[in-house]
Amino acid sequence: MLEKTKIIEILNDWNYWDKDILNTVSREIYDNKIEKYLNKDEIVVIKGVRRCGKSTLMLNQIKSLHQKGISKNNILFINFEDPRLINHLSLDLMQQIYEVYLEYLNPTEKPYIFLDEVQNIPSWEKWVNKEYELKKSYITVTGSNSSMLSSEIATALSGRYISIEVFPLSFCEYLSFKNIVVKSKLELVSKKIELNRELENYIKDGGFPKVISYENDEKIELLTTYKDSILLKDIVSRFKLKNFHILEELAAFLLANSGIVQSKNKLKNNFGVSYDMASDYLEYLKKAYMLFEINKFDYSLKKQNVNDKKYYSIDLGLSNIFRVPNLQTRGSDLETIVFLELLRRGYKVYYYKTSNDLECDFLIEKNNKIIQLIQVSSSIENIKTLKREIAPFIKTITELKLKDTECIVITEDNSKIINQDNFEISVVNIKEFLITF
Repeated sequence: MLEKTKIIEILNDWNYWDKDILNTVSREIYDNKIEKYLNKDEIVVIKGVRRCGKSTLMLNQIKSLHQKGISKNNILFINFEDPRLINHLSLDLMQQIYEVYLEYLNPTEKPYIFLDEVQNIPSWEKWVNKEYELKKSYITVTGSNSSMLSSEIATALSGRYISIEVFPLSFCEYLSFKNIVVKSKLELVSKKIELNRELENYIKDGGFPKVISYENDEKIELLTTYKDSILLKDIVSRFKLKNFHILEELAAFLLANSGIVQSKNKLKNNFGVSYDMASDYLEYLKKAYMLFEINKFDYSLKKQNVNDKKYYSIDLGLSNIFRVPNLQTRGSDLETIVFLELLRRGYKVYYYKTSNDLECDFLIEKNNKIIQLIQVSSSIENIKTLKREIAPFIKTITELKLKDTECIVITEDNSKIINQDNFEISVVNIKEFLITF
């Protein structure tokens, strides 16, 4: 058991009771959403891939509370990845930390408690549930692995929580972190060269916040440490895996080929493993938020479950460290960026293959209705490419009997409306799609 003096020393290092808060960049969408629920009775759960900025979002809330006049003594931040705590991670430690905090800081009002990477504490939800029931504190937690999946949180916290999923930076946020502001469509034109350059950087480096501040030759090293940390801490350690080599090969294949349609049987054969191992390892990558899986749309849920899935990387920076030199991935990279943006905007996303094997990249569902069909292509200036990209629209609408469904091609070409066979299609430039005003 840690001594009280050691605990308060660790807490003092992480908290801002007697020092100024570090400067951070606001991520308004997340900051506003978290703030909305911060002083409600529900537990706020911030989840997402490791290093996507969850701790900074907590810091933003602490800063906001200070600005609103909340006493610094009424706020407690605990980082459960501090190496000084590593041999003491338990429910007893959580209670001991809380008691030491109350003794030394003596908060005069209901405190705000921020628990960072709380999944490191076995059965953490028991302590959090206890605090919830007693209404003693406002609780916000972050986590990076499967213990923070919706299904597991629902079981652990029994409906007492609000869940907020965090992604690496969107392109809009990426520009904001670089102090680049675009306020109108006119500025999309006037800043075209700068925005094109930054889009290339975004595709190459991805959206992990800290990567932006590193030099080019250091970015790969940092991303490699992220990859190793996710695989080793959130998968190998948690699930007691012995075959790291197969896990890394599977991750490399799926992330390097983001946007691929794949079956577990194909993975089993490609990697020479059992079906169960392929299935389990795939599930682990999803649970670590390294990979997303979407269904082929069908009106039959049973068929959706058995059809091949489509897999997307959480971040192109991670994808690129797995790729061989000169691999041409422009189309799939743009598709991945669009996919992640659709998730950020809260849409439910499917793909579709027609009866004659034409693929529609995305079917977008909102309020239980398919509202958009989306194709992603670097360019459709070539007539053959144009025909190839729009052919799935008509076939998909016919087969699924869709009505009032918008058809969009997201591309690097200029935005425009085209009519093909009396069929209206919106062509949207990808920067115009990604940058919201």
